Amino acid sequence: MQELLKYFHELSLHPKNAEELKGLILQLAIQGKLTADWRSRNPELISGEDSVKNLQKNIAKERTKLVKEGVIRKNKKSLPISNDEKFLDIPNEWDWIRIGDLGDFYNGDSINKNVKESKYEGLEEGYPYIGTKDVGYGFDNLIYNNGVRIPYEEIKYKVANPGTVLICSEGGSAGKKCGLVTEKICFGNKLYALEPFGNIESLLILALYQTPAFQDQFKSRMTGIIGGISKNNFRDIPIPIAPLNEQKIISSKVETLFQEVEALENRTNKRIELKTDYATSALNELAKKDSKAEWQALKPQFHTFFNEVDNIKKLRETILQLAVQGKLTEKWRAQNPELISGKNNAENLLKKIKAKKAKLVKEKKIKKEKPLPPITENEIPYELPNGWVWTRLGDSSINLDGHRIPLSKADRAKRRGEFDYYGAQGVIDKIDDFIFNKSLLLIAEDGGNLLRRTKPVAYMAHGKYWVNNHAHVVDTIDESSKLYLEIFLNSIDLSPHLNGQPPMQIKLNRGKLNFIPISLPPLNEQKAIVGKVNDLMKLCDQLETEIETGKKQIEDLMQSVLKEVFEGNTIDELENV
Repeated sequence: MQELLKYFHELSLHPKNAEELKGLILQLAIQGKLTADWRSRNPELISGEDSVKNLQKNIAKERTKLVKEGVIRKNKKSLPISNDEKFLDIPNEWDWIRIGDLGDFYNGDSINKNVKESKYEGLEEGYPYIGTKDVGYGFDNLIYNNGVRIPYEEIKYKVANPGTVLICSEGGSAGKKCGLVTEKICFGNKLYALEPFGNIESLLILALYQTPAFQDQFKSRMTGIIGGISKNNFRDIPIPIAPLNEQKIISSKVETLFQEVEALENRTNKRIELKTDYATSALNELAKKDSKAEWQALKPQFHTFFNEVDNIKKLRETILQLAVQGKLTEKWRAQNPELISGKNNAENLLKKIKAKKAKLVKEKKIKKEKPLPPITENEIPYELPNGWVWTRLGDSSINLDGHRIPLSKADRAKRRGEFDYYGAQGVIDKIDDFIFNKSLLLIAEDGGNLLRRTKPVAYMAHGKYWVNNHAHVVDTIDESSKLYLEIFLNSIDLSPHLNGQPPMQIKLNRGKLNFIPISLPPLNEQKAIVGKVNDLMKLCDQLETEIETGKKQIEDLMQSVLKEVFEGNTIDELENV
């Protein structure tokens, strides 16, 4: 338990651990381990008239009275709870009771969809009609204003009062969705309601529903293909019950501890937000200004500000932007002027590309394309280093789209080895005339990712493969050029070059692709850029690994704490958290 107290704040900062901490708090609550010290200091408040035995008598009296008045139906007598059914160790001052004996237990009423739409939707007055979709996963508020109400005079529907606890009985949400009613409602037949007697704390019942121990009991009683629990099976689940005064203390402690966890989560989220804002601002400055100076200012802060996955993603994006502006290779250019001048400059590279394409056209290996217009001043977003040129993608690459062979569904069904390579689907084809057998650059032709950019739109394909009409195929005169074009296309905003807007089909046709302005470095510098980008991406990989390792360490610590808590003998220290 000391471990939990020692690392309470740190453990609360991890989202997964925060949820597990809440689960731990609930589990401790229903075992009486949050109030062990309170019980030792207040024996008079849990004995005599205030004992759990007397509470059970009061519950039975209230049930008898309500049955006699015709308010509720009489239940069949429950069987005694055997020792084998008691799934938790509880304090001596506590006892066990079946859920059906705890209060008025019943399910809701189903309404035909057409009747609901025609008769009950859009009413301004009446009881809110709560369905499973309006119930959250625990302490979330129910959704009352869902547009469906039952008129007050419709007596054929059951009405649940404030303080009633709901739980889903069927389907994928069975046992998981539950909530506390705070105003009079009608509700669906896939929800079970429990209105507790004897002033029992409804919050504790809701807390109980969310504990792993109760969930195990619930699941063990589920039946059917859809997965559900019958009223009788649910009613018979035994649960621990504490004296009423102790219930109030437990409820207060649970609320306090939950507030502490949530406050820590909120502070963490705020800290992450501030770090993200700083990282974004720093990276923007890095891309726009003197990258050398900005880089030196940013480097000491790497492990402080780049320890969130989203910030690493932004770092990757910035690396690509700096690469295609020549800012990653400033030092390399200064050290290797002869490799980017004269016959090695980008102008001469373009001439070689043009000659290569003319040869392929003559050999009828590619089709001749219309000349592209020169780059205008309005199209130039930034100044290039010496030896670089602005050109268009169509003039700096070789179009192999004509080699894509369309296949029917029947043909595709016969092929084997399907793969999905960042969104462009292909099929390994056993007919050699139809396939590519060299490393080429594939560029997504359609799909929402062209706008969202959640994954690369350009990528290298290797080996033996067939490419369908959802990706453009691009070759160059050198492997490094393909890799550089991959970097460039993944660094820019493609939206000005796309046809269509959501919800229409988004498309990057070949004409628009060829027209994209490209900052083209000399071939030797392209190789240097590719190497530099690879090195920096490895750094990003390392940072991401450190993030995952840190999360794993916190998760392991959480598991260690949980083990200590459940194997320990006392939990009194939580009262001082």
